[in-house]
Amino acid sequence: MKKILFLACLPVVALYSCCGNGDKTQETFGKVFKEVKAEYAPDSRSKTFDLSIEKVGQDYVLRGSTNQPEAKAALEKALADAGVKALDSIKMLPDAALEGKIYGVSTQSVINFRTSGKYSAESATQVMMGTPLQVLEKKGGWTRAITPEGYISWVTSGSIAYMDKAEYDAYMAAKKVVVITKYTTMYEQPNVGSQMVSDVVWGNILLDLGTQGAWQKVSIADGRVGYIQKAFVTDFEKWVESRNPTADNIIETAKQFIGVPYMWGGTSIKAVDCSGFMKSSYFLNGVVLARDASQQCLTGDDVDIKEYVDGGNHTVEALKNLQKGDLIFFGRKATAEQKERITHVGMYIGNGIFIHSATKVRINSLIPTDENYYDGSKRLVRAQRVIGNVDNGKGVMSVKSLYF
Repeated sequence: MKKILFLACLPVVALYSCCGNGDKTQETFGKVFKEVKAEYAPDSRSKTFDLSIEKVGQDYVLRGSTNQPEAKAALEKALADAGVKALDSIKMLPDAALEGKIYGVSTQSVINFRTSGKYSAESATQVMMGTPLQVLEKKGGWTRAITPEGYISWVTSGSIAYMDKAEYDAYMAAKKVVVITKYTTMYEQPNVGSQMVSDVVWGNILLDLGTQGAWQKVSIADGRVGYIQKAFVTDFEKWVESRNPTADNIIETAKQFIGVPYMWGGTSIKAVDCSGFMKSSYFLNGVVLARDASQQCLTGDDVDIKEYVDGGNHTVEALKNLQKGDLIFFGRKATAEQKERITHVGMYIGNGIFIHSATKVRINSLIPTDENYYDGSKRLVRAQRVIGNVDNGKGVMSVKSLYF
């Protein structure tokens, strides 16, 4: 399960808490900031807009950072219209201090991203080795970056190889291989008795340095060189071209995760949360989904399951509009008093059966009379069809469009 984290709203809370002294400027800023953020950057997972106002002597200073120039301009105009004068100390992202090194590639088999730059912060997501990133800023050993699907969070700086535009273009154009086995090892020499360089997992991408007998020589983006058994990798470009994201292929991939443990923020064969499981199952078939369940439910085409959700008809017939591979979402239905809230996602595999990650990856039924009935089925809210909606502007992208 992944939930929306409104971290960018925290400055507003702090501002209101200091308004008890009657400071109308801070009160006005709090109101304006909230309105501008709601319009231009409502979701801190995809847009950075972390601003505050501070009184320094007789002046007010705008501080913080954003990667949304339109939002910054709208805030400044709204403040001016409200009669608030403030000095601009806002840092635009990507940070100029990066000196052009605003591109990155992940360099560990799986790296953890967090909601802020500290180990105690909540897990946000993971990316696998070879994933291209957009770097926004570095701070205290942590880096804020954007993943290919547009997810913004923090990762330890030592987990990324940093590049300028020329270096990044050269890396992306270089020949690569992709790991096609679940777990294996990269060694210093072409034999299993040599020193381990790194673990590697299904979907990792490495630079292709040629073959040596039964071994593939590879390099990680940070320059480490080693060998992987040739049977465990394949040419990345050919792999991408061979992806055929049919429902049957995606479901077959998903079933290979059965028994893998649930972990909040997980997106790899090592461990997955519910939306990370959907993301991984589709990625390995050449499709990139949005990160969280509450984002995935806004992609693709709506599928009508009202007879099951609203009609109380919990039979296979009520699910007749669903097709294999559709994503089904659980949570709280919208009412006149509250908005819909999505908290869980699974993949429909037919006949009332679906596969999902809940404590572990497992198969359950939506039909109450079935032995493997899922107790949370009454929380089914909606369904979306992403198959057939790749690269057509509905929030579903192909690996090919992102990596080439």
